[in-house]
Amino acid sequence: MAKWMSVAQIKEKIKESSAEEVTSRYLEVIEKSKINGYLTISDKAFEQAKKIDKEGHEGPLAGVPIAIKDNISVVGLPNSCGSKILEGYVPPFNAHVIEKLLSAGAVILGKTNMDEFAMGSSTETSHFGPTANPWDLERVPGGSSGGSAAVVAAGEAPFALGSDTGGSVRCPASFCGVVGLKPTYGAVSRYGVVAYANSLEQVGPLANNVEDIAVLMDVIAGYDRRDSTSIDSKTEYLKALVDDVKGLKIGVPKEFFGEGIHPDVEKAVWDAIHKCESLEATWEEVSMPHIKYALASYYIIAMSEASSNLARFDGTRYGFRAGGENWHAMVSKTRAEGFGTEVKRRILLGTYALSAGYHDKYYLKALKVRTLVKQDFDKALSKVDLLMAPTMPNPAFKIGEKIEDPLTLYLSDINTCPINLAGVPSISVPCGFTDGLPIGLQIMGKPFDEETVLRAAYTFEKNTDYHTKRPPEVA
Repeated sequence: MAKWMSVAQIKEKIKESSAEEVTSRYLEVIEKSKINGYLTISDKAFEQAKKIDKEGHEGPLAGVPIAIKDNISVVGLPNSCGSKILEGYVPPFNAHVIEKLLSAGAVILGKTNMDEFAMGSSTETSHFGPTANPWDLERVPGGSSGGSAAVVAAGEAPFALGSDTGGSVRCPASFCGVVGLKPTYGAVSRYGVVAYANSLEQVGPLANNVEDIAVLMDVIAGYDRRDSTSIDSKTEYLKALVDDVKGLKIGVPKEFFGEGIHPDVEKAVWDAIHKCESLEATWEEVSMPHIKYALASYYIIAMSEASSNLARFDGTRYGFRAGGENWHAMVSKTRAEGFGTEVKRRILLGTYALSAGYHDKYYLKALKVRTLVKQDFDKALSKVDLLMAPTMPNPAFKIGEKIEDPLTLYLSDINTCPINLAGVPSISVPCGFTDGLPIGLQIMGKPFDEETVLRAAYTFEKNTDYHTKRPPEVA
């Protein structure tokens, strides 16, 4: 059995043999892993596979293995969020997306590594050590869903779930040479996902091809009464996969090609745009003048929401607890020892931005900028069908290269965070290589118009071969 198989190929393999054999094969590959992509392997994976073999392969994902980011609740599996402070916490309920996956017959292989509480762009802030990029084990896989992207790229899972707050699915998709989708805000329920920044984050799939992204979206998307932001958009994702971009108008936002972009990245993205042009799409340059303020706005909003959300982790009810002579001392010591440096930094900055003297100066102003960024997207997308730009301005950097310089690390999100502020859908697909490292093309669309985004991504994929390349480090 090949390490890299599509969902369709896996389903055929299950028919020929069994779900148990397919699951066994993936677990064997995981056991030999060099990348530290998984934090927990499910001891129920075989049990799930056997049950599916016994009851029949009926569901759309019957017997198909999947990896889950470690901030998404799964009954019986630890949910650490990559942090010491949630040490030993096992959720008593499933997230909405997990309920949907289990109903579809998916087999959960385990939980993947991530930046602590999804705060990072490299998976280096994890309490359990960094994940390595399968293309170069000395480089980061991106973050915060680095574990999910890396295990897909390494052939340790056919697809995975991540969460995207400011690029946390698309960044590792770009760095690891896989496909990653951030759906429209509200398209997928966030119930059961440990909150970092509620108004920005969205569960998103990672896979080796666009078709598997659509298969997974057909399963996990839809309304959930437990999430007041979720919407039933009636989108049929798999039906959107048409190999045809004839007549599509592509907008190229010049602000996404700014100072600091790697020349090979810029060339690969323009080559991708011209490839679509050769397939009878048209393109025009568009301007989004407020994008230059998006990064600052994003971090103020995200840190402010994180400050509020992470107040619940105090050692009183669950997870790690440090000693202390009284309640106040215990909480202080627990948070000091339980949170990592980056999480503490963001809590402090968020608390500062929300404080009485600075709320209007920082947080309120950031919200106003968010509105302007959203208006930029609305205006641009009123003229064109979708936007194309680099996912990341540079290829994957080396482990340890930027972790001591948080401002430089934050700049990594310059092309991805505006999408979260606007709440629109965006996908990253492989579009080239530089020095053996993958480059990602970012395709952005109108709210709840994943059909056009997927159609363009699918067409580009069908007419190129970048998605078929495999990492030499793990091949």
